[in-house]
Amino acid sequence: MKISKIVVYQIDLPCGDTYYISGGRSFKSLDSTIVAIHTDSGITGWGEACPFGPYYTEAFARGVRAGIAELAPSLLGQDPGQVEHIYQIMDATLRGHGYVKAAIDAACWDILGKATDTPVYKLMGGKLTEELILTSSVPSGTPEDMAANVARFRTQGYLQHSAKAGGDPEMDIARFSHVASQLQAKEVLAADANCGWLTHEAIRVAQALKGVDIYFEQPCATFEKCVSVRKHIEQPLIPDEIIMDVNDVTRVHQHLAADVINLKITRVGGLSKARQIRDLCTSLGIGLWIQDTGGSQIANAGIAHLGHSTREETALGVWDCTELAHIAVADHGPKLADGRMRAPDRPGLGIEPKLDVLGEPTMTFG
Repeated sequence: MKISKIVVYQIDLPCGDTYYISGGRSFKSLDSTIVAIHTDSGITGWGEACPFGPYYTEAFARGVRAGIAELAPSLLGQDPGQVEHIYQIMDATLRGHGYVKAAIDAACWDILGKATDTPVYKLMGGKLTEELILTSSVPSGTPEDMAANVARFRTQGYLQHSAKAGGDPEMDIARFSHVASQLQAKEVLAADANCGWLTHEAIRVAQALKGVDIYFEQPCATFEKCVSVRKHIEQPLIPDEIIMDVNDVTRVHQHLAADVINLKITRVGGLSKARQIRDLCTSLGIGLWIQDTGGSQIANAGIAHLGHSTREETALGVWDCTELAHIAVADHGPKLADGRMRAPDRPGLGIEPKLDVLGEPTMTFG
């Protein structure tokens, strides 16, 4: 089996209302890149890379497509079922830029699953978790609006909530105090600053919320600042944007700065790299929220398959990235009901893209 053609699509995923995170950052849609890898055996694999806007990490949508243009010629004629070998070729062709490689990597896993008539979760270790607990993503707003959003998610069965800070410490204290006061039994709340606080601001917010049952997610922009915050707060800490590879996991673990890690598949380079981080976290006893940086039902399928193949005590929750994407790009995506996600049991990722929605390709190789 050989790669005969690589086809790249671009699609805007509208978010409905404007989505706000810290520092005044916002967006109304996400720019997603979808990749189809065709083989000479007639099997086609699909993958997706959708950065969370151009200012979330060192990734932007047009960079995904420019990087794929660099990689694609070296992959034609290769066996996509040799997933690790494909990654070696990509690394030899383009140093770094894992977010560029993520969609290609997912498409190869999809092909391998289809070629062996096996769901990806079985290829990644088996179905160790029958259903995955969904974590909501609550945009920054007034304390009352944020509490109302949590209540809306509650009606859908959600028990875990990641609420976005706005960046102003005084207002963030009011936001999280009010939201926490409205939580019901068994609900979990994380204050997600998306790197938006300075060290002293993060410590102020945490100390003002002392005694409140809350996680702190990526309070500051750098590893060193997050470690400094860890020394002054009692709440559990969740590194997010600073986790790019297994070395980052080792480093935060050595400094006791990772009680849970937010593992975003595209950010770390795709399913292959995410699986390595997952296995390391399992060995170290670090919990995981398994997510992606955004996307459609295609990216969501990757989240579901990685989540199912993760031990139940490690897989604390997942994010439905289609929560923000008000458009259906593929059929047979993960099942979402009662605050739970379940991966399709079909071979590969299990999804079937809607070609009429994707439209004409932006690039074709081969």
